[in-house]
Amino acid sequence: MAGIREVAKLAGVSASTVSRVMNGTANVDEDKKQRVLAAIDETGFKPNELARALFRQSSKIIGVIVPNIENPFYNELAKAVEEEAYRNGYRMLLCNSNNNTEKELMNIQILNQMKADGIIILTYSDKTGQEIARCRLPAVVVDRQLTGSGQSAYIEADHYKGGRMAMEYLLSCGCRNVVFLRGPLGVSSGMRRYQGYREACEEHGIQEQCIDCLYEYEDGLRAAKELAVRFPAADGIIASNDMVAIASYKVLTNAGYRVPEDIQIIGFDNIRFSWLFTPEFTTIIQPITQMGMLAVQIIIRHRQGLQYQKENILDVSLVERQTTRRKE
Repeated sequence: MAGIREVAKLAGVSASTVSRVMNGTANVDEDKKQRVLAAIDETGFKPNELARALFRQSSKIIGVIVPNIENPFYNELAKAVEEEAYRNGYRMLLCNSNNNTEKELMNIQILNQMKADGIIILTYSDKTGQEIARCRLPAVVVDRQLTGSGQSAYIEADHYKGGRMAMEYLLSCGCRNVVFLRGPLGVSSGMRRYQGYREACEEHGIQEQCIDCLYEYEDGLRAAKELAVRFPAADGIIASNDMVAIASYKVLTNAGYRVPEDIQIIGFDNIRFSWLFTPEFTTIIQPITQMGMLAVQIIIRHRQGLQYQKENILDVSLVERQTTRRKE
């Protein structure tokens, strides 16, 4: 494969002139520029992208670190990030940490070495926050907040409103024995959703009933089995997310419950599975696409030295589908 010196010789210019043409770092005489471009085309020269990144201190890459690539929420958010990055001339590099803090730290270090333009991260490890602060890359945390970290900005839905809205809605559907399959309280999303649910219970004089549950389908199966034993008279479920809602439906219908006649279920996120599945799930809508697009825009504005909103809490809404039924 041809190198930069072969291109320079064919164009009759210096290697530094070829470099300036490729990187756009200085004005080059138009005649020389056209000769260089013609030589590049003739030789099929491909510049070393890593070397260019080191020179420009920018690789035009945005890293995305997710804790579990099997979770459809992260897939849908990554899709929104990739599309917005591509529209703006960037590429996305997706890293799956599999909830392993050491892998998250390694991914951050690699992205820093690659001169990535920024990191979009969905995690809750204090060590991860410290590593972000050390590497000094612009970092946008999505769907949660990192306490005391080096995050440049965070984007999350109004989890408190979502938790409260879910409880208020089930009460309007006639439920009085609602169980909350509560997300991790060490994560801002899990804590804020629980706070919304708890305050709605207090206002209506209803005893709160919770089972702790991760944001994973398998743990949803475990939590739903526990619910059937501990709360057999439950008439409503608020799931920690849509995958847990689907897992709950599977366990409870296999146990003889009818949905929504005997028990009503509401999820959180509005991933595609929530309406592709039969029955279609009532759920709290997180603006997933908007969150992904905004994360990219913040990183680009940071790189350009422009102002951006550091604290971003986006509104949520509720969509009524087949796993709930309004009280007649």
